[in-house]
Amino acid sequence: MAARPVISVFSESGKEAIGTQVLPAVFKAPIRPDVVQFVHKNMNKNHRQAYSVSEKAGHQTSAESWGTGRAVARIPRVSGGGTHRSGQAAFGNMCRGGRMFAPTKIWRKWHVKTNQNQKRFATASALAASALPSLVLARGHRIEQIEEVPLVVGSGVESLTKTKAAVALLESIHAYADVVKDNGIVKAFRNIPGVELANVRTLNLLQLAPGGHMGRFIIWTQGAFAMLDQIYGTYRKASALKKDYSLPSHIMSNPDVTRIINSAEVQGSLKAAGPSKTPRPYTQKKNPLKSMAVMNRLNPYAQTLRRAEILKKSQTKSAKKAPKTAAAFLNTLHSE
Repeated sequence: MAARPVISVFSESGKEAIGTQVLPAVFKAPIRPDVVQFVHKNMNKNHRQAYSVSEKAGHQTSAESWGTGRAVARIPRVSGGGTHRSGQAAFGNMCRGGRMFAPTKIWRKWHVKTNQNQKRFATASALAASALPSLVLARGHRIEQIEEVPLVVGSGVESLTKTKAAVALLESIHAYADVVKDNGIVKAFRNIPGVELANVRTLNLLQLAPGGHMGRFIIWTQGAFAMLDQIYGTYRKASALKKDYSLPSHIMSNPDVTRIINSAEVQGSLKAAGPSKTPRPYTQKKNPLKSMAVMNRLNPYAQTLRRAEILKKSQTKSAKKAPKTAAAFLNTLHSE
């Protein structure tokens, strides 16, 4: 998608293109499924409803400990007699009918805070994924008959107020096949199963990547599509509507690692070792731990260390010979 400079804008009839629109830079953002999954999971936790067990659960019985001296554990036991329940242990988490260990509380930390830049990164990745037909098709959308993705229609669509007109628009641009794949009934634009409306200024990752799966089929209006560069900025200027935000950059400009490794720039020119020997590329290096010349080229200080080590060994040998000389001198002195 990054190689396509412009996108066609189709009329409400869907039969002809009424113009072109420059592809916003956000569609060139890196696609990071790991970031999208992480942010989606954290954002989805904010919809959880608090739950807990009753404070009285496991304690709705009259039970007292029998104390010591009866050769039984001191766990509280149900009073009374004549039934199997009498004398049974109660209250403990290991007892039948007792409380649970560490009962759940409603003041548990249900909500999870996510970094704002991470959420923006995930949203940009989800938008970039929506422009790849392979990812949109892999997610199950029926887009075989549409002209191109991202699909952009004229701004006149914003004036539609009738469901009949909305369905006619989807049929004219060959996007209705994605609507009826669930065998739903048409109620209104917002009531059509599988269709959601969103403001381009407040795009939500939960809508762009439901379940954390990227590649949702998105139909853009021309005005919303043109505003993406102002919202997310480009690789030459920062966002005009988001404070201190710039689009995430790619780790690699060329993802074809095999081609990079086998390129002439990396491999270098082949150097012939002799007239009868096979040329060897300079990338085949010797082991610096075995070759002192290679080690000195990589670490010039290695030669100084080696010289100091040899000098230290020579001093150690001379120090071991000194006691023998002193002992011979003492023997000569005592003999006289």
